[in-house]
Amino acid sequence: MALRFAPCAVGVSMMIPLAGCSSPFDQPYDRSANRLRSLESTTPSGVAGVPESAYREQADDGGSLPALSAGSSADDYVRYALFNSPRVETAYQQWRAAAERLPQVGALPDPRLGVGFFLDELETRTGAQQARVGVQQSFPWFGQLGDRRDAASRAAVAAWHRFEATRLEVTERIVTKLHDLAYLDATIRITDDNLDLLKSFEGVLRARYRVGGGSHPELVRIQVELGQLEDRLIQFESMRPAMVAELNAVLNRPASTPVTAFEPLPGVVAKVDAEQLAEIARRANPTLLAIDEHVEEQRVRTEIARKDGLPDFTIGLDYLVTDEARDSSIPESGDDPILLSFGIRVPLWREKYEAGVRESVARRLSAASERSDQANQITAGIHRAWFEHTDADRRVRLFETTLIPKAEESLRASLAGFRAGETSFLDLLDTERTLLEFAVSAERAKADRGQALARLNRLVGETVPTRTANSAKSTQDQDAGTIPGEETP
Repeated sequence: MALRFAPCAVGVSMMIPLAGCSSPFDQPYDRSANRLRSLESTTPSGVAGVPESAYREQADDGGSLPALSAGSSADDYVRYALFNSPRVETAYQQWRAAAERLPQVGALPDPRLGVGFFLDELETRTGAQQARVGVQQSFPWFGQLGDRRDAASRAAVAAWHRFEATRLEVTERIVTKLHDLAYLDATIRITDDNLDLLKSFEGVLRARYRVGGGSHPELVRIQVELGQLEDRLIQFESMRPAMVAELNAVLNRPASTPVTAFEPLPGVVAKVDAEQLAEIARRANPTLLAIDEHVEEQRVRTEIARKDGLPDFTIGLDYLVTDEARDSSIPESGDDPILLSFGIRVPLWREKYEAGVRESVARRLSAASERSDQANQITAGIHRAWFEHTDADRRVRLFETTLIPKAEESLRASLAGFRAGETSFLDLLDTERTLLEFAVSAERAKADRGQALARLNRLVGETVPTRTANSAKSTQDQDAGTIPGEETP
């Protein structure tokens, strides 16, 4: 009986090519090549390659992991964050999962293989039929598989744009933390310098007080001022570990990992106005690009929903195992018949298919409305960030070119007058306090300028043209897509 089923394998093997399915055993399976085909087909045009990550297969050796040291630049911190960020890796894996949908939705349904045995053999003229072996393959309506693959491709490209949006968000976070830490370190340095200056004043007053040339209230006043400044310095120094922990959180490092003191980050200023940046964002912002792909995906799914209401076709091949006839002289005795069958799915219940079309249309309209809302919010955000960026630059120039030089000149004059006995100590103290406030405010304005520029880069979605700060005629442009503050030729 086993030999009787040998022709069945022949019939089934003839049906496999008819089903249009390729076997994974036809050739050795190259996992990396298969993965790259899926990912490359869902990467937007113009993308040279996928950024490296500590978690991904192409970086398992860890050779591309950037190292951070005392001399690391802001760019190094950004690269380290993007390399190690779990948020970036989450978005990457979501894109990869969406890309792997393409080979799933673009393939035919699996063939169905059936085997049946006659419990009561069916006697025919050519012999008793003992068993039946069949294989069936369904075929969706023309173009439906292509539409499904197109919709999955749109969804995967949208996932890529969300991955890019996540990278920009992480970049903005690391730049913001770096500027905050640089501002805090600068404030600590300025406060410490002013503390040393006040201590020198206290020494002068003590010397005068010993010889009767100074008053006790003045000495008490400077001691109170010293106490307040020391408390302020302690507060700043105590705040630093918390800010370092926040920075390490973005870097995906232990909170206690030390970070050396930052020098002031080089400053750059946007060369274009808010309207031009908003126009760039309309075609470059990854969030908007992701929604555009989602709209196109829903348009394709509307076509899929319409084709779901059209018939599917099925082709079958059946092999009947037949025993020898009782009268072996009968022509075709024992021949095994082969049956070719055709079937069609009749989409009779129309309401569910029409509802599917309406659902996809509603989803497309919803995505289009979401796109308009996001575009409005991004435009408003760009105008706000541009104002904060330019206003901070104005304040930096005001402090550095006008207020701080005048306060330093006033302090020198007050100090000379105090030594000559022409100026009271309270006037000298007020002048020193004003200079301290101006210096700290200038550092805060620098941090605000850099943070607003980082927000502009995220909102725009590509490099914001910049020039070197405090140089209106500068011809050196800055690539501010990653980190504001480092010039490029």
